[in-house]
Amino acid sequence: MIGSVPQDRVKPPDVPGLCTLLAQCDRDGSAVLVQGADTLRGMGFPPRRADVILAMTGLDRIVAHEAADLTCAVQAGVTLASLAERLAERGQFVPIDAPRRRAATLGGTLAAGWLGPRRHLYGRPRDFVIGSHAVLADGTLAHAGGMVVKNVTGYDMSKLYIGSFGTLAVLAQLNLKTIPQPASARVILAKLPERTRSRTIAAVHALPVVPAVFLCVEGFRKAVDGEDGVDGRIFMLFEGSQALVDRATRDVRSALGKAGVPEATIVDTGARESFDRALDATIANVAERSVTYRSLGTPATAEPRALAMRDLANRHELFTDVLIDPLNGDVFVRVSERDTRAFASRIETFDDAVHEAEPRAVVVAGDAPMRGSLRVWGEEPAALVKMRAIKARFDPHGTLNPGRYVAGI
Repeated sequence: MIGSVPQDRVKPPDVPGLCTLLAQCDRDGSAVLVQGADTLRGMGFPPRRADVILAMTGLDRIVAHEAADLTCAVQAGVTLASLAERLAERGQFVPIDAPRRRAATLGGTLAAGWLGPRRHLYGRPRDFVIGSHAVLADGTLAHAGGMVVKNVTGYDMSKLYIGSFGTLAVLAQLNLKTIPQPASARVILAKLPERTRSRTIAAVHALPVVPAVFLCVEGFRKAVDGEDGVDGRIFMLFEGSQALVDRATRDVRSALGKAGVPEATIVDTGARESFDRALDATIANVAERSVTYRSLGTPATAEPRALAMRDLANRHELFTDVLIDPLNGDVFVRVSERDTRAFASRIETFDDAVHEAEPRAVVVAGDAPMRGSLRVWGEEPAALVKMRAIKARFDPHGTLNPGRYVAGI
């Protein structure tokens, strides 16, 4: 049940079935809640209305992999893990990072506009989309792009659907460009002694070999590998040839020593699994007693933003776990309490305060019942009028995910 409205749960086995279903719902005035594996359910407003739950996990085929052309065609319900395993058989991958990748679907990840920590090195997920098949609210199947890396003249409609939270169309198939898979991966972990984090961030920015992932962590015990020092800890992932990874390791050891960090732990076996755990931490909940905020900004402001949000939460008597991405500028702050009632009494006041300080902060995780009353999308964007007009053009009856997106679109 969502509110007091009963729903039918439907899992179309093919694209024609998806088209038929949406056309019928649009004619009947039935609101459709579009779901992948629901791994990012902590994002967005709870659905205002949902008569039909559309489960996309039935569309889970890898349609084609043209390894010689570095392209593939994938149905939207394929999991990120399944896609990675299939492409790895030919030594290729698509760097789309998201939490819980063994369950997370490609379509859901793209529709949510999720941005991973390797984008500074490889590019954003949308940069790898070269074509799409999307079903509009009235059941029309819309094609954009194709299976050639450079084949779009004018605006690529595929990009419009990415990050629209399923409010404009339902992604059915994505055509992607692939790249060669790195031969080696290594994780480097280190405790940060007092007053070393800023120096460490500066040292990493100056490295000749840029890490694929660099995170500064406080808390998230048992979720992100490593143990905190006074200034938390760092998590680094290097990818490339074995020679490149070895060279990067030598450079990192030297740089950390100069920054005042005496020891580092090297993880080769299980490095990619360690990275998965770090991704999972960004949406991990503490029962119904936590909410996780994500703040996007420039790399130069990442650490100050994180510390400001952490201190603000502490003033509201909330516990914090913090993850800083100094290469992309992302900040994740999970606020929690030991007591459910105490958390409920403090979170709304904190939500107002945090958005005064960070207007663009968005909620990415939280099972607390009051999440829907928070400003989960942050401040309304300047383009809101245009966004509403686009929604009205693509979905005039408000069939797809009504109320879930920015400003209740």
